[in-house]
Amino acid sequence: MQKQFTPEKITELKENEVLVFGSNLEGCHSGGAAKVAMEKFGALWGQGVVLQGQSYAIPTMQGGTETIKSYVDEFINFASNHKELTFFVTRIGCGIAGFKDEEIAPFFKKTLDSSCV
Repeated sequence: MQKQFTPEKITELKENEVLVFGSNLEGCHSGGAAKVAMEKFGALWGQGVVLQGQSYAIPTMQGGTETIKSYVDEFINFASNHKELTFFVTRIGCGIAGFKDEEIAPFFKKTLDSSCV
């Protein structure tokens, strides 16, 4: 599989594509990629984790980066079991949650080093 990078702005998705966005556990999708996911790709208000329509929520606002890793691992496992889907992972946690790319990106390193996703 060819590795790709998520475009800065996503305005449409094909049937087999999923937008992966940072959320909060309460599922209040009021800003950033979460708002786009809710308005365009089926994210559900009140659901802050997992697949919803053509979007997948990863909670990023419940504490430090150590609280995010298990949700990223859960997503990677889900993605590896759904190879029929293409996932566009946004810069989760690097907007409203306030983390830096270099704090979050290492959680996804194994997806670039292998064919797990």
